Amino acid sequence: MGRMSDSTPTAILVVFVAFLVAMPIVAFGAARLRLPYTVALVLVGLVVSALSVHEQFQLSPGLVVTVLLPGLVFEGAYRLDAVELRRTFGGVALLAVPGVIVTAAIVALVLHLGTGLPLNEAFLVGAIVSATDPVAVVSTMRRLSAPPRLVTLLDAESLFNDGTAALAFAVAVAALGTQPPTLGEASLQFVAGLVGSGAIGALCGYLISRVLRSTSDHLIELTLTLLAAYGTYLVADLVHGSGIIASVVAGIVVGTYGRRHGLSLRAQEAIDVVWEFLAFILTGAAFLLIGLAIPIEALTAAAAAIAWGVAAVLIGRAIVVYGLLGGAARLDRRFRRARGLPLAWLHVMNWTGLRGAVAIALTLSIPEAAPDRQLLQGIAFGIVLFTLIVQGMTAERMLRWAGVRGPDDQPAAASEEMP
Repeated sequence: MGRMSDSTPTAILVVFVAFLVAMPIVAFGAARLRLPYTVALVLVGLVVSALSVHEQFQLSPGLVVTVLLPGLVFEGAYRLDAVELRRTFGGVALLAVPGVIVTAAIVALVLHLGTGLPLNEAFLVGAIVSATDPVAVVSTMRRLSAPPRLVTLLDAESLFNDGTAALAFAVAVAALGTQPPTLGEASLQFVAGLVGSGAIGALCGYLISRVLRSTSDHLIELTLTLLAAYGTYLVADLVHGSGIIASVVAGIVVGTYGRRHGLSLRAQEAIDVVWEFLAFILTGAAFLLIGLAIPIEALTAAAAAIAWGVAAVLIGRAIVVYGLLGGAARLDRRFRRARGLPLAWLHVMNWTGLRGAVAIALTLSIPEAAPDRQLLQGIAFGIVLFTLIVQGMTAERMLRWAGVRGPDDQPAAASEEMP
Protein backbone atom coordinates (compact mmCIF):
# COMPACT_ATOMS: atom_id res chain seq x y z
CA MET A 1 0.00 0.00 0.00
CA GLY A 2 2.64 2.42 -1.07
CA ARG A 3 5.01 3.58 1.68
CA MET A 4 4.23 3.54 5.40
CA SER A 5 6.00 5.62 8.01
CA ASP A 6 8.15 3.48 10.33
CA SER A 7 7.29 0.41 8.25
CA THR A 8 7.84 -2.89 10.04
CA PRO A 9 6.90 -6.41 9.02
CA THR A 10 4.35 -6.44 11.85
CA ALA A 11 2.75 -3.17 10.72
CA ILE A 12 2.53 -4.42 7.14
CA LEU A 13 0.98 -7.66 8.37
CA VAL A 14 -1.58 -5.68 10.41
CA VAL A 15 -2.59 -3.76 7.28
CA PHE A 16 -2.85 -6.98 5.27
CA VAL A 17 -4.95 -8.75 7.89
CA ALA A 18 -7.18 -5.68 8.22
CA PHE A 19 -7.72 -5.80 4.47
CA LEU A 20 -8.60 -9.51 4.62
CA VAL A 21 -11.08 -8.78 7.42
CA ALA A 22 -12.62 -5.87 5.54
CA MET A 23 -13.06 -7.69 2.23
CA PRO A 24 -15.64 -10.33 3.25
CA ILE A 25 -17.43 -7.93 5.62
CA VAL A 26 -17.82 -5.28 2.93
CA ALA A 27 -18.77 -7.87 0.30
CA PHE A 28 -21.41 -9.36 2.62
CA GLY A 29 -22.81 -5.94 3.55
CA ALA A 30 -22.86 -4.83 -0.07
CA ALA A 31 -24.80 -7.96 -1.05
CA ARG A 32 -27.39 -7.25 1.64
CA LEU A 33 -27.71 -3.67 0.37
CA ARG A 34 -27.69 -4.83 -3.28
CA LEU A 35 -24.62 -2.71 -4.07
CA PRO A 36 -21.63 -3.75 -6.17
CA TYR A 37 -19.03 -4.68 -3.56
CA THR A 38 -16.42 -2.70 -5.49
CA VAL A 39 -18.43 0.49 -5.00
CA ALA A 40 -18.79 -0.32 -1.31
CA LEU A 41 -15.00 -0.72 -1.06
CA VAL A 42 -14.49 2.70 -2.63
CA LEU A 43 -16.82 4.22 -0.03
CA VAL A 44 -14.92 2.47 2.77
CA GLY A 45 -11.66 3.78 1.34
CA LEU A 46 -13.08 7.31 1.25
CA VAL A 47 -14.04 7.06 4.92
CA VAL A 48 -10.55 5.84 5.83
CA SER A 49 -8.96 8.59 3.74
CA ALA A 50 -10.86 11.18 5.77
CA LEU A 51 -9.39 9.84 9.02
CA SER A 52 -6.00 10.79 10.39
CA VAL A 53 -4.80 7.19 10.01
CA HIS A 54 -4.70 7.81 6.26
CA GLU A 55 -1.79 10.20 6.76
CA GLN A 56 0.39 7.19 7.60
CA PHE A 57 0.14 5.94 4.04
CA GLN A 58 1.53 7.28 0.80
CA LEU A 59 -0.09 5.54 -2.13
CA SER A 60 2.25 4.78 -5.00
CA PRO A 61 0.93 4.55 -8.57
CA GLY A 62 3.46 1.79 -9.11
CA LEU A 63 1.56 -0.43 -6.68
CA VAL A 64 -1.64 -0.23 -8.71
CA VAL A 65 0.06 -0.41 -12.11
CA THR A 66 2.70 -3.10 -11.58
CA VAL A 67 1.14 -5.27 -8.86
CA LEU A 68 -2.61 -5.11 -9.38
CA LEU A 69 -3.32 -4.32 -13.03
CA PRO A 70 -1.33 -7.08 -14.81
CA GLY A 71 -3.09 -9.77 -12.79
CA LEU A 72 -6.50 -8.16 -13.21
CA VAL A 73 -6.31 -7.69 -16.96
CA PHE A 74 -4.74 -11.11 -17.56
CA GLU A 75 -7.47 -12.86 -15.58
CA GLY A 76 -10.17 -10.95 -17.45
CA ALA A 77 -8.59 -11.72 -20.83
CA TYR A 78 -7.99 -15.39 -19.95
CA ARG A 79 -11.64 -16.03 -19.16
CA LEU A 80 -13.05 -14.20 -22.20
CA ASP A 81 -15.31 -16.39 -24.28
CA ALA A 82 -13.35 -16.90 -27.52
CA VAL A 83 -16.50 -17.37 -29.61
CA GLU A 84 -18.16 -14.24 -28.24
CA LEU A 85 -14.90 -12.28 -28.61
CA ARG A 86 -14.71 -13.12 -32.31
CA ARG A 87 -18.31 -11.97 -32.74
CA THR A 88 -17.70 -8.69 -30.97
CA PHE A 89 -14.09 -7.93 -31.90
CA GLY A 90 -14.97 -5.26 -34.46
CA GLY A 91 -16.98 -3.34 -31.90
CA VAL A 92 -14.31 -3.83 -29.23
CA ALA A 93 -11.58 -2.48 -31.53
CA LEU A 94 -13.76 0.51 -32.41
CA LEU A 95 -14.38 1.35 -28.76
CA ALA A 96 -10.84 0.64 -27.56
CA VAL A 97 -8.89 2.72 -30.10
CA PRO A 98 -10.88 5.49 -31.85
CA GLY A 99 -13.33 5.49 -28.94
CA VAL A 100 -10.57 6.32 -26.46
CA ILE A 101 -9.18 9.09 -28.68
CA VAL A 102 -12.62 10.61 -29.29
CA THR A 103 -13.44 10.56 -25.56
CA ALA A 104 -10.12 12.17 -24.64
CA ALA A 105 -10.58 14.86 -27.29
CA ILE A 106 -14.14 15.69 -26.19
CA VAL A 107 -13.14 15.90 -22.53
CA ALA A 108 -10.21 18.14 -23.49
CA LEU A 109 -12.41 20.46 -25.56
CA VAL A 110 -15.14 20.79 -22.92
CA LEU A 111 -12.66 21.41 -20.10
CA HIS A 112 -10.79 23.95 -22.22
CA LEU A 113 -13.94 25.87 -23.09
CA GLY A 114 -15.58 25.51 -19.68
CA THR A 115 -12.66 26.08 -17.33
CA GLY A 116 -10.00 27.79 -19.44
CA LEU A 117 -7.48 24.98 -18.95
CA PRO A 118 -4.83 24.89 -21.70
CA LEU A 119 -5.64 22.25 -24.29
CA ASN A 120 -2.57 20.14 -23.52
CA GLU A 121 -3.48 19.97 -19.82
CA ALA A 122 -7.14 19.29 -20.60
CA PHE A 123 -6.13 16.48 -22.98
CA LEU A 124 -4.09 14.92 -20.19
CA VAL A 125 -7.27 14.67 -18.08
CA GLY A 126 -9.13 13.34 -21.12
CA ALA A 127 -6.55 10.60 -21.62
CA ILE A 128 -6.75 9.64 -17.94
CA VAL A 129 -10.53 9.21 -17.89
CA SER A 130 -10.92 7.74 -21.38
CA ALA A 131 -10.66 4.11 -20.23
CA THR A 132 -13.73 2.34 -18.87
CA ASP A 133 -13.76 -0.11 -15.97
CA PRO A 134 -17.07 -2.03 -15.77
CA VAL A 135 -15.87 -4.50 -13.12
CA ALA A 136 -18.26 -2.87 -10.65
CA VAL A 137 -21.25 -3.88 -12.78
CA VAL A 138 -20.17 -7.00 -14.70
CA SER A 139 -20.91 -9.25 -11.71
CA THR A 140 -24.36 -7.67 -11.50
CA MET A 141 -24.89 -8.31 -15.22
CA ARG A 142 -23.98 -11.97 -14.81
CA ARG A 143 -26.28 -12.29 -11.79
CA LEU A 144 -29.15 -10.87 -13.87
CA SER A 145 -28.29 -13.25 -16.76
CA ALA A 146 -27.39 -10.51 -19.21
CA PRO A 147 -26.59 -11.75 -22.73
CA PRO A 148 -23.04 -13.18 -22.96
CA ARG A 149 -22.34 -11.11 -26.07
CA LEU A 150 -23.08 -7.87 -24.22
CA VAL A 151 -20.98 -8.90 -21.20
CA THR A 152 -18.07 -9.84 -23.47
CA LEU A 153 -18.35 -6.55 -25.37
CA LEU A 154 -18.14 -4.52 -22.15
CA ASP A 155 -15.43 -6.70 -20.61
CA ALA A 156 -13.21 -6.81 -23.69
CA GLU A 157 -13.59 -3.08 -24.30
CA SER A 158 -12.32 -2.28 -20.83
CA LEU A 159 -9.39 -4.68 -21.14
CA PHE A 160 -8.13 -3.16 -24.39
CA ASN A 161 -8.90 0.50 -23.69
CA ASP A 162 -6.88 0.34 -20.46
CA GLY A 163 -3.78 -0.03 -22.61
CA THR A 164 -4.75 2.53 -25.24
CA ALA A 165 -5.55 5.05 -22.51
CA ALA A 166 -2.10 4.48 -20.98
CA LEU A 167 -0.52 5.13 -24.38
CA ALA A 168 -2.61 8.28 -24.84
CA PHE A 169 -1.52 9.40 -21.36
CA ALA A 170 2.15 8.98 -22.31
CA VAL A 171 1.58 11.12 -25.40
CA ALA A 172 -0.25 13.74 -23.33
CA VAL A 173 2.57 13.90 -20.77
CA ALA A 174 5.07 14.42 -23.58
CA ALA A 175 2.89 17.28 -24.86
CA LEU A 176 3.40 19.09 -21.53
CA GLY A 177 7.15 19.33 -22.13
CA THR A 178 9.10 22.24 -23.52
CA GLN A 179 9.41 20.46 -26.88
CA PRO A 180 6.06 18.71 -27.39
CA PRO A 181 5.83 16.20 -30.26
CA THR A 182 4.04 17.15 -33.45
CA LEU A 183 0.68 15.55 -34.24
CA GLY A 184 2.40 13.17 -36.65
CA GLU A 185 5.06 12.17 -34.11
CA ALA A 186 2.43 11.65 -31.40
CA SER A 187 0.30 9.52 -33.74
CA LEU A 188 3.31 7.42 -34.73
CA GLN A 189 4.26 6.93 -31.07
CA PHE A 190 0.71 5.84 -30.26
CA VAL A 191 0.39 3.38 -33.16
CA ALA A 192 3.89 1.93 -32.61
CA GLY A 193 3.12 1.36 -28.94
CA LEU A 194 -0.21 -0.26 -29.77
CA VAL A 195 1.12 -2.63 -32.44
CA GLY A 196 4.40 -3.42 -30.67
CA SER A 197 2.75 -4.17 -27.33
CA GLY A 198 0.17 -6.41 -29.00
CA ALA A 199 2.92 -8.30 -30.81
CA ILE A 200 4.88 -8.81 -27.57
CA GLY A 201 1.78 -10.12 -25.83
CA ALA A 202 0.95 -12.50 -28.68
CA LEU A 203 4.52 -13.84 -28.83
CA CYS A 204 4.84 -14.33 -25.06
CA GLY A 205 1.41 -15.93 -24.85
CA TYR A 206 2.26 -18.32 -27.70
CA LEU A 207 5.65 -19.28 -26.23
CA ILE A 208 4.18 -19.94 -22.79
CA SER A 209 1.35 -21.95 -24.37
CA ARG A 210 3.93 -24.11 -26.13
CA VAL A 211 5.82 -24.66 -22.87
CA LEU A 212 2.54 -25.65 -21.22
CA ARG A 213 2.32 -28.60 -23.62
CA SER A 214 5.54 -30.05 -22.21
CA THR A 215 4.23 -30.59 -18.68
CA SER A 216 1.18 -32.05 -17.00
CA ASP A 217 2.04 -30.78 -13.52
CA HIS A 218 -0.81 -28.41 -12.66
CA LEU A 219 1.34 -26.44 -10.21
CA ILE A 220 3.95 -25.72 -12.89
CA GLU A 221 1.18 -24.85 -15.35
CA LEU A 222 -0.37 -22.45 -12.85
CA THR A 223 3.03 -20.84 -12.28
CA LEU A 224 3.44 -20.36 -16.02
CA THR A 225 0.16 -18.45 -16.20
CA LEU A 226 1.46 -16.10 -13.50
CA LEU A 227 4.58 -15.67 -15.61
CA ALA A 228 2.39 -14.90 -18.61
CA ALA A 229 0.59 -12.15 -16.68
CA TYR A 230 3.51 -10.42 -15.00
CA GLY A 231 6.45 -11.44 -17.19
CA THR A 232 4.74 -10.23 -20.34
CA TYR A 233 3.93 -6.93 -18.67
CA LEU A 234 7.57 -6.52 -17.63
CA VAL A 235 8.93 -7.30 -21.12
CA ALA A 236 6.66 -4.72 -22.77
CA ASP A 237 7.43 -2.14 -20.10
CA LEU A 238 11.19 -2.63 -20.55
CA VAL A 239 10.93 -1.68 -24.24
CA HIS A 240 8.67 1.30 -23.38
CA GLY A 241 5.51 -0.36 -24.68
CA SER A 242 2.17 -0.85 -22.96
CA GLY A 243 2.45 -3.66 -20.43
CA ILE A 244 -1.32 -3.64 -20.04
CA ILE A 245 -1.97 -4.34 -23.72
CA ALA A 246 0.73 -7.03 -23.74
CA SER A 247 -0.79 -8.78 -20.70
CA VAL A 248 -4.27 -8.63 -22.22
CA VAL A 249 -3.14 -10.18 -25.50
CA ALA A 250 -1.11 -12.83 -23.66
CA GLY A 251 -4.18 -13.67 -21.57
CA ILE A 252 -6.31 -14.11 -24.69
CA VAL A 253 -3.70 -16.35 -26.35
CA VAL A 254 -3.21 -18.53 -23.26
CA GLY A 255 -6.97 -18.64 -22.64
CA THR A 256 -7.72 -19.81 -26.19
CA TYR A 257 -4.74 -21.52 -27.84
CA GLY A 258 -3.04 -22.51 -24.58
CA ARG A 259 -6.22 -23.84 -22.99
CA ARG A 260 -7.03 -26.00 -26.03
CA HIS A 261 -3.55 -27.32 -26.81
CA GLY A 262 -1.42 -27.03 -23.69
CA LEU A 263 -3.35 -27.22 -20.43
CA SER A 264 -4.35 -30.45 -18.77
CA LEU A 265 -7.90 -30.75 -17.46
CA ARG A 266 -6.67 -30.66 -13.87
CA ALA A 267 -4.64 -27.53 -14.60
CA GLN A 268 -7.64 -25.81 -16.18
CA GLU A 269 -9.69 -26.44 -13.07
CA ALA A 270 -6.89 -25.25 -10.78
CA ILE A 271 -6.21 -22.13 -12.85
CA ASP A 272 -9.89 -21.21 -12.93
CA VAL A 273 -10.19 -21.46 -9.14
CA VAL A 274 -6.88 -19.79 -8.27
CA TRP A 275 -7.24 -16.92 -10.74
CA GLU A 276 -10.85 -16.32 -9.65
CA PHE A 277 -9.58 -15.95 -6.08
CA LEU A 278 -6.67 -13.74 -7.15
CA ALA A 279 -9.03 -11.54 -9.16
CA PHE A 280 -11.27 -11.16 -6.11
CA ILE A 281 -8.35 -10.06 -3.95
CA LEU A 282 -6.77 -7.82 -6.59
CA THR A 283 -10.09 -6.19 -7.45
CA GLY A 284 -10.87 -5.55 -3.80
CA ALA A 285 -7.43 -4.05 -3.21
CA ALA A 286 -7.68 -1.85 -6.31
CA PHE A 287 -11.05 -0.36 -5.39
CA LEU A 288 -10.17 0.10 -1.73
CA LEU A 289 -7.03 1.94 -2.84
CA ILE A 290 -9.15 4.11 -5.14
CA GLY A 291 -11.04 5.38 -2.11
CA LEU A 292 -7.80 5.83 -0.17
CA ALA A 293 -6.20 7.73 -3.04
CA ILE A 294 -8.88 10.39 -3.38
CA PRO A 295 -8.26 13.33 -1.03
CA ILE A 296 -11.48 15.09 -0.06
CA GLU A 297 -9.80 18.51 -0.13
CA ALA A 298 -8.81 18.00 -3.78
CA LEU A 299 -12.43 17.37 -4.69
CA THR A 300 -13.58 20.50 -2.91
CA ALA A 301 -10.95 22.70 -4.56
CA ALA A 302 -11.80 21.46 -8.05
CA ALA A 303 -15.60 21.22 -7.65
CA ALA A 304 -16.54 23.52 -10.56
CA ALA A 305 -14.03 21.93 -12.93
CA ILE A 306 -15.19 18.45 -11.88
CA ALA A 307 -18.75 19.35 -12.93
CA TRP A 308 -17.47 20.28 -16.40
CA GLY A 309 -15.40 17.09 -16.50
CA VAL A 310 -18.35 14.87 -15.55
CA ALA A 311 -20.50 16.50 -18.23
CA ALA A 312 -17.70 15.99 -20.76
CA VAL A 313 -17.29 12.31 -19.90
CA LEU A 314 -21.03 11.67 -20.19
CA ILE A 315 -21.19 13.50 -23.52
CA GLY A 316 -18.12 11.71 -24.83
CA ARG A 317 -19.41 8.29 -23.81
CA ALA A 318 -22.77 8.94 -25.48
CA ILE A 319 -21.11 10.05 -28.73
CA VAL A 320 -18.83 7.00 -28.77
CA VAL A 321 -21.57 4.48 -27.93
CA TYR A 322 -24.52 5.85 -29.92
CA GLY A 323 -22.60 7.60 -32.69
CA LEU A 324 -19.46 5.53 -33.26
CA LEU A 325 -20.53 2.02 -32.21
CA GLY A 326 -24.23 2.40 -32.98
CA GLY A 327 -23.53 3.99 -36.35
CA ALA A 328 -21.07 1.25 -37.31
CA ALA A 329 -23.54 -1.46 -36.25
CA ARG A 330 -26.28 0.19 -38.31
CA LEU A 331 -24.05 0.29 -41.42
CA ASP A 332 -22.96 -3.30 -40.85
CA ARG A 333 -26.55 -4.42 -40.61
CA ARG A 334 -27.54 -2.52 -43.74
CA PHE A 335 -24.71 -3.58 -46.04
CA ARG A 336 -23.81 -7.02 -44.73
CA ARG A 337 -27.22 -8.00 -43.38
CA ALA A 338 -25.50 -8.75 -40.08
CA ARG A 339 -27.41 -8.73 -36.84
CA GLY A 340 -27.32 -5.27 -35.30
CA LEU A 341 -26.99 -4.22 -31.69
CA PRO A 342 -30.21 -3.89 -29.71
CA LEU A 343 -30.86 -0.29 -28.75
CA ALA A 344 -31.18 -1.28 -25.09
CA TRP A 345 -27.66 -2.67 -25.19
CA LEU A 346 -26.39 0.76 -26.21
CA HIS A 347 -28.29 2.32 -23.29
CA VAL A 348 -26.59 -0.13 -20.92
CA MET A 349 -23.14 0.40 -22.41
CA ASN A 350 -23.54 4.15 -22.23
CA TRP A 351 -24.46 4.18 -18.55
CA THR A 352 -22.00 1.51 -17.42
CA GLY A 353 -18.94 3.34 -18.75
CA LEU A 354 -17.42 3.64 -15.27
CA ARG A 355 -13.84 4.73 -14.59
CA GLY A 356 -11.67 2.95 -12.06
CA ALA A 357 -8.22 1.63 -11.19
CA VAL A 358 -6.41 2.61 -14.40
CA ALA A 359 -7.67 6.19 -14.18
CA ILE A 360 -6.52 6.46 -10.55
CA ALA A 361 -3.08 5.01 -11.35
CA LEU A 362 -2.62 7.43 -14.25
CA THR A 363 -3.79 10.34 -12.11
CA LEU A 364 -1.22 9.54 -9.45
CA SER A 365 1.39 9.25 -12.22
CA ILE A 366 1.05 12.87 -13.36
CA PRO A 367 4.61 14.28 -13.14
CA GLU A 368 5.40 16.45 -10.15
CA ALA A 369 6.56 19.21 -12.49
CA ALA A 370 3.33 19.27 -14.48
CA PRO A 371 1.55 22.66 -14.38
CA ASP A 372 -1.70 22.72 -12.37
CA ARG A 373 -0.98 19.18 -11.17
CA GLN A 374 -3.25 19.36 -8.10
CA LEU A 375 -6.13 20.76 -10.13
CA LEU A 376 -5.75 18.10 -12.83
CA GLN A 377 -5.67 15.37 -10.19
CA GLY A 378 -8.72 16.81 -8.45
CA ILE A 379 -10.70 16.83 -11.72
CA ALA A 380 -9.74 13.25 -12.55
CA PHE A 381 -10.47 12.03 -9.00
CA GLY A 382 -13.89 13.68 -9.07
CA ILE A 383 -14.83 12.14 -12.41
CA VAL A 384 -13.82 8.66 -11.25
CA LEU A 385 -15.75 9.04 -8.02
CA PHE A 386 -18.89 10.24 -9.81
CA THR A 387 -18.92 7.32 -12.24
CA LEU A 388 -18.27 4.72 -9.54
CA ILE A 389 -20.83 5.97 -7.05
CA VAL A 390 -23.61 7.47 -9.18
CA GLN A 391 -23.43 5.19 -12.21
CA GLY A 392 -22.21 2.14 -10.29
CA MET A 393 -25.02 2.33 -7.74
CA THR A 394 -27.71 2.75 -10.42
CA ALA A 395 -26.36 0.18 -12.89
CA GLU A 396 -28.70 -2.60 -11.76
CA ARG A 397 -31.70 -0.30 -12.13
CA MET A 398 -30.57 0.54 -15.68
CA LEU A 399 -30.15 -3.15 -16.53
CA ARG A 400 -33.63 -3.97 -15.29
CA TRP A 401 -35.14 -0.98 -17.09
CA ALA A 402 -33.41 -1.90 -20.35
CA GLY A 403 -34.63 -5.49 -20.10
CA VAL A 404 -31.42 -7.09 -21.35
CA ARG A 405 -31.89 -10.34 -19.46
CA GLY A 406 -31.83 -13.56 -21.41
CA PRO A 407 -29.79 -15.10 -24.24
CA ASP A 408 -28.54 -13.07 -27.19
CA ASP A 409 -31.08 -14.37 -29.62
CA GLN A 410 -34.07 -13.58 -27.38
CA PRO A 411 -33.90 -9.84 -26.59
CA ALA A 412 -36.48 -8.49 -24.24
CA ALA A 413 -39.19 -6.12 -25.37
CA ALA A 414 -37.16 -3.09 -24.40
CA SER A 415 -34.26 -4.31 -26.54
CA GLU A 416 -35.60 -3.60 -30.02
CA GLU A 417 -33.01 -3.36 -32.78
CA MET A 418 -31.86 0.04 -33.96
CA PRO A 419 -33.58 1.18 -37.12
